[in-house]
Amino acid sequence: MRTAKSLRDLLLVHELIFIALILLAFASGLYGIHIWDKASNESQRINLIVREIQQTRGDLYRQMKELFDSFFLQDSEALTEYNAYTQSILTHFSQLQNLAVGQQEKQAINELENNYRIFVNEAPRLFYRYQAKPDKDSQKSLYKDIETGIFNHYESVSKRTEDLLTLKQTELKTRLVEAKESAIAVLLIPILLAGLLLFLSRIFLKRAIVNPINAVMKATAEISAGNLQHKVPETGAAELVTLSREINKMADELQTSRDALVRTEKQAAMGLLVPMLAHNIRNPLASIRATAQVIDVPNNDVDTRESLNGIINTVDRLERWTGSLLAYLLPIKPQLKFVKFAPILEGALLPLIQKIRDKNIKIIQNLHASSADIRTDEHLLEQVFYNLILNAIDASPKNSQIIITAHLTEDTFTSSIIDEGAGMPFKPDPHAASAGPSTKRFGTGLGIPFAFKVCEVLGGNIVFETVKPQGTTITLTLPQ
Repeated sequence: MRTAKSLRDLLLVHELIFIALILLAFASGLYGIHIWDKASNESQRINLIVREIQQTRGDLYRQMKELFDSFFLQDSEALTEYNAYTQSILTHFSQLQNLAVGQQEKQAINELENNYRIFVNEAPRLFYRYQAKPDKDSQKSLYKDIETGIFNHYESVSKRTEDLLTLKQTELKTRLVEAKESAIAVLLIPILLAGLLLFLSRIFLKRAIVNPINAVMKATAEISAGNLQHKVPETGAAELVTLSREINKMADELQTSRDALVRTEKQAAMGLLVPMLAHNIRNPLASIRATAQVIDVPNNDVDTRESLNGIINTVDRLERWTGSLLAYLLPIKPQLKFVKFAPILEGALLPLIQKIRDKNIKIIQNLHASSADIRTDEHLLEQVFYNLILNAIDASPKNSQIIITAHLTEDTFTSSIIDEGAGMPFKPDPHAASAGPSTKRFGTGLGIPFAFKVCEVLGGNIVFETVKPQGTTITLTLPQ
């Protein structure tokens, strides 16, 4: 059986799940911020590289202009400006080296810087060669070498570098879109989990708390209305399971107490009524019996004598019933001594001989303890066997048999009465005021309760078992 969780443990689990969801949402937000910040820094870095390259190209063109001004216009300050632009361009390349990341970028920057250094070395030499021979052919050759040679190569390298950076920017934009989608997806996970947890929490609260509480409320209403047979389902959280179990236990105890109270009230009522009835019945019975005995003379005809014997037997039976009823209601004080079982059984069978003959019932005695001494109250035990055998005779069909066994061990005496009747229609209750509904027309229903009471005061017990296909086995056990 699965052990129910306590409310404290269940609430702790829910709190931990909620904390985990909060941490997951926080981590998702941090992840999205990290991705966005990283992409933003990368975009700024690439933009800085592009700007540095463009500034380098601008300074290069201005540096070239100063070179033309120096040689063609004889500007005395042009060489100073030329050298200043050289330092500016070298500073730009130093910034580009610091900004470059990865082998491709660094290789492209190095190639661009190397081409610039080629320009710085080659361009003045071209101008000096033109200055040595300042004619139109030299000037034309100078322009051609500068435009198609040094500048063209530098522009080509610069173009490749910018294309590389443009490609990286495109890749960066793609990564930003993917990062945005990933961040949204990751952020949706805690939201979906929170919705799922809310749904499961509703189901959990209904099954573990709401339904059990409703069942407890219904049970308390039923029990307070007197329906002590109603049971609370022991489901839900551990505390509610314990509460349901205690309510069921309380209902069982109330049922037992109520039954005991009813039984006590019945016995009290019978205790007040029966002695008065017994007194009022016994006196007329004694008069009837005495009258029957007086008129029972030998010269009466057979029918008259049989009728008088029937009156006397009926009066004796009523007397025994009245005595059993009084014995059942009054406290029994057994007088224990060692006696033999066989005489006890004979005394119980003697009043039943006529009934046994009427039904042609065969009594089979299998007494292993017939000659041994047993410790008991012989008169009480004789009444017990009389009542039990009488019930077996009444339940047995004609031409059947009743088996009576007895067995004595060192500490237990056991006897069984086995009939071939239809079996008992109910299971006798040793604590009831009567064993159950009497099936006999003139029965008092006190034979079995009296047997239970005697066995109780003797420290023994009686077990009734229905035998298949028919019959009942009554087993009586007494401690020795």
